[in-house]
Amino acid sequence: MLGQKAYPSLRDVPVPVDVVEIFRRAEDVPPIVEDAVAIGAKVIWMQLGIVNEEAAARAESVGLTVVMDTCMGATHKKLRSHGEI
Repeated sequence: MLGQKAYPSLRDVPVPVDVVEIFRRAEDVPPIVEDAVAIGAKVIWMQLGIVNEEAAARAESVGLTVVMDTCMGATHKKLRSHGEI
């Protein structure tokens, strides 16, 4: 997609992953978090409308930063407009 290589799962990505952005139903989040933990990701970002407290607690328990129910694009735009990035 858009010239980027896709992988069947997070565990198949051959390079380090810093942020795992999740665009799935809340009930689908826990196994994604487990994969993110396994690959050593640093951040779990659940898109607008996605909240899974149990998965967030699991990620935070091993040191990942968690963002829920927030659009990454809108956050980026807001930070840029304020000169923060």
